[in-house]
Amino acid sequence: MAGIYKAYDIRGIVPGELDRKTAYLIGRAVSVFLAGSPLVVSRDMRLTGEEMAGGLIDGITDSGRDVVDAGLLSTPANYFTIGHYGYPGGVMVTASHNPKEYNGFKVSREGVVPVSYETGLGEIERMVREANFPPAARKGKVAHRDVLADYARHVLSFARNIRPMKVVIDVGNGMDGKMLPPILQGLPCEFVRLYFDLDGTFPHHDSNPLIVENLRDLRRAVLAEHAALGVAMDGDADRVAFVDEHAEVIPNDLVGALMARQVLSEEPGAVIIYDPRSSWVVKEEVTAAGGVPRVERVGHSYMKATMRRLKAPFGLELSGHFYFRDNFCADSGVIAMISLLNLVSRERKSLSELVRPLRRYSSTGEINFEVEDKDRKIEEISRKFTDGRQSRVDGITVEYDDWWFNVRKSNTEPLLRLTLEGKTRELMDAGLARVKAVLGKALK
Repeated sequence: MAGIYKAYDIRGIVPGELDRKTAYLIGRAVSVFLAGSPLVVSRDMRLTGEEMAGGLIDGITDSGRDVVDAGLLSTPANYFTIGHYGYPGGVMVTASHNPKEYNGFKVSREGVVPVSYETGLGEIERMVREANFPPAARKGKVAHRDVLADYARHVLSFARNIRPMKVVIDVGNGMDGKMLPPILQGLPCEFVRLYFDLDGTFPHHDSNPLIVENLRDLRRAVLAEHAALGVAMDGDADRVAFVDEHAEVIPNDLVGALMARQVLSEEPGAVIIYDPRSSWVVKEEVTAAGGVPRVERVGHSYMKATMRRLKAPFGLELSGHFYFRDNFCADSGVIAMISLLNLVSRERKSLSELVRPLRRYSSTGEINFEVEDKDRKIEEISRKFTDGRQSRVDGITVEYDDWWFNVRKSNTEPLLRLTLEGKTRELMDAGLARVKAVLGKALK
């Protein structure tokens, strides 16, 4: 079981790292950790989903807790089920965008508050390891609930005068193949659907939309169909990526900057949350629109907590997570899609026209470096770049007047991740050379 308890969820290879017995013990531990009953359980389309959810439900009911089995859902729909109906918590059985041999669990408290390693997964790990669970006075009951119609109404409540346009959507055989059809019926657009059949083997491409190769079919279809834009969802549908009408991939921080401007037009002076890998464009656009930019460390548990504390209406991560206060502060790929359709409809410009003014800096994207002693290397960076403004919100960020970079630790691998941006390509290249002199050779 070592290594399956991550910063934000539980995730591992089945059966090598996770099996039904481990799922059962996790269910017992979750029942101790989460107060109240019934607990929501749902799963994605992975081949081991039924087995993992079955073990989890047995563990919860053997602890005397009742379960609402919501069946096959996306992660955003799991969050909706907990929040909309007021359940005291729940678990989504998913490995998100990981390859097909993985599965895992995302745990939420009442109010859709995520449980991270710091706030509970570490305690769940300890309880599973000790496996010392007292017998329950009674066995819990299992009820089934279909939430699809209510979920579709909730998502469609975010639509604002969307005009007809052609949109290509690639869900990669993931959960939005089930969740999207009733939502799309409520929108005036023509949707070209790619890979809507649920298939946990991911026969066409991996379910990670951040890898450009996985957008190949989407980009071809956008050009062939003369579509206004293209949308790609990950396997459990909480992350999203976009391409414009020319099939050019739009970085998610620039998409977030556009969305933030729209949010601020409706709520002037609001706080907008973003992660430290995001372009300077986000801070600049939020400030220009009268908002308050606020950096928070990467990870949905941190982003959501800060949104709640500051009552922020919107948050974004470079990885394609977009957070909405009116969606229980949770992330949702489909609500992000609707928000972008709102914006394109209101502005009456093509997506490439809207994004073009934001492409004003040169960015490396995220680059990985294999480093055994990650903390020591970050301290070395701090010493070598004392001439820049330093921040430790997440890893280390160093800013100069015309370029900046962030180096942060991977939560699961012996890697440091670098993001660097410059006001020109030459400044970016020069800065990258300086940082690589400390970090060494980048991984391909």
